[in-house]
Amino acid sequence: MTTEQAAGPALDVRRRLYELMTLMKAADDRLSKGIASGELQCVYWPSRGQEAIAAAVGAVLRLDDQLVTTYRGLHDLIGKGVPLVEIYGEMLGRQVGSGRGKGGTMHIAHPDSGLMMSTGIVGAGPPVAVGLAMAARRKGLDRVTVASFGDGATNTGSFHEAANMAALWDLPLVLVCQNNQYAEMTPTGHTMKIAQVADRAAGYGMPGVRVDGNDPLAVVAALEEAVERARAGAGPTLLECVTFRFRGHYFGDPMKYIPTEQMDAAIAADPLPRFRSRLLDDGVCGARELDEIETAAVSAVDEALAAVLAAPAAALDELDRDVYADPRNCPA
Repeated sequence: MTTEQAAGPALDVRRRLYELMTLMKAADDRLSKGIASGELQCVYWPSRGQEAIAAAVGAVLRLDDQLVTTYRGLHDLIGKGVPLVEIYGEMLGRQVGSGRGKGGTMHIAHPDSGLMMSTGIVGAGPPVAVGLAMAARRKGLDRVTVASFGDGATNTGSFHEAANMAALWDLPLVLVCQNNQYAEMTPTGHTMKIAQVADRAAGYGMPGVRVDGNDPLAVVAALEEAVERARAGAGPTLLECVTFRFRGHYFGDPMKYIPTEQMDAAIAADPLPRFRSRLLDDGVCGARELDEIETAAVSAVDEALAAVLAAPAAALDELDRDVYADPRNCPA
């Protein structure tokens, strides 16, 4: 084992990172292909290109740790362990979905996996994550909450209030900004005066860390430190992971606002082939093993989608279910 291997995550963690990243890519590719061909009908905000961040979050967090994410959260859901059938089922309005097909792409939750909320409102996640972190503190748990959001969310009042409260009360929270350099169609440089989102952390008295969001090992290292700090009671961290999205704000977005040379550079830094080459160079996996991981990911996605398409659509009797609490089921 090289010095670099010894200093980084264990070999099984590196392999797991690639498994997760490959599954995330396969899930995004298949969904995008289905929508483009007319086979599938749903609204979708692609996460292709941002896999390294979500894989690192999935590898570092415990099952009982909690995650709040956004409508662009397919990769985050997979990283936290939400079953593919329940993800696709919800997106396609089938009864096998995590919310029995009623929530759609924007509103997927799976508490059993620690995925507490996906939100369609920019900046709405951090305040909810503050509440979850506060609950863990009050219950005496060593659970950590991660809030995942985009660069655009850091310009909302809800983000600033949440960051201030989390820092003031030293809550076990990690704020993970997946900075894909565009807030919908607006480049980050047009929405904030400072060059780095991480610099905002100083205003709240918390650490701010900026890493290459296309390098899963760099994200793991920074995230492990932030999670350990939060779990020890030392308070929150703002982690900025710089990445890029390959498929626009929504699927079908013509992306005319992105310069060709910028997109070319982003694709050249695609985290999947880059990490594959690193695993080969470090001797972590052989080419055949990596090929098998990629094949298994495609098979898992195809099997999940087949199960979803064979399932019934959301039933009419679901319309008023979960709308009002049933007092008979409420604790005394």
